[in-house]
Amino acid sequence: MQSVETLMRLFRQKGLKVTPQRRLIFELLAGDGSHPTAEETYRRVRAVMPEVSRATVYNTLRELIALGELAPVANLSEGGVRYDTNTAHHHHLFCVKCHALIDVDRDFEGIELSPEEAAGYRLVNYQVTFYGYCPDCRTD
Repeated sequence: MQSVETLMRLFRQKGLKVTPQRRLIFELLAGDGSHPTAEETYRRVRAVMPEVSRATVYNTLRELIALGELAPVANLSEGGVRYDTNTAHHHHLFCVKCHALIDVDRDFEGIELSPEEAAGYRLVNYQVTFYGYCPDCRTD
């Protein structure tokens, strides 16, 4: 994710208002590698700015996705969709116990679908997610 100042400039260029609430959302997400859900982001914003509405947070997340500054990660847990500030192509490790999600910056060559497997789809992206137990949750 780009800097707060760059995000503010992008929003203004698209005719979107940069409110104190949105600026706070930008600040909280910038450099956050925790892959928060919308609800987690909302709680973090409310801790600083209690009057913020849930709609403001959800709309801002949607606008950041549309601008390519935030990427949704497949629903890996009951917490809902998670958001990734790293929009470069990468993969993930997911802990099935504590739901930690971390980036894997490696390309897995040879992962492709045959035309039959693609079933007529024109593929535009793919993501590999490894599931397991993080070091804190392992019992072996």
